[in-house]
Amino acid sequence: MKKIFSVLVILCWLTPPAKSQSPKQAWAGQLEAMKTTFITTRLQLTPQEAEKFWPIYNLYAKEVRQAIFDHRHRPNSSELDLEEALLNIRKKYSVEFLKAISPGKINDFFIAEKDFNRFVQQEMQRRQQQRGYPVRPPAGSPPQP
Repeated sequence: MKKIFSVLVILCWLTPPAKSQSPKQAWAGQLEAMKTTFITTRLQLTPQEAEKFWPIYNLYAKEVRQAIFDHRHRPNSSELDLEEALLNIRKKYSVEFLKAISPGKINDFFIAEKDFNRFVQQEMQRRQQQRGYPVRPPAGSPPQP
């Protein structure tokens, strides 16, 4: 499974972006394609499950992005407010996901989503280090001397 994912990651990064998209849009599209592949593989979704799951996921992802946007643009919003909003969205969609996948796969989805986000963050940090940019330590890690 790691081998398949690695090949897909490489292919996504090597695929040239469409000319009508900005580099940022092309990169976001490639990242989303990688996430789709990662989650589909990790959950071992059947074609029938995937057909039902991805439209629900797209609504879920839209709400998550909106909660993050609202948090960043609300002056008095705390990290706790964001975490609470995200938890409420996850609870809401855990019920919606039951229409497409089993309860066990729902839990696996939330774990896979975290794993993918962690992988992307680590890859971005690795690339920044290669380019000589200072790397910010992950949230919650102790300060370095």
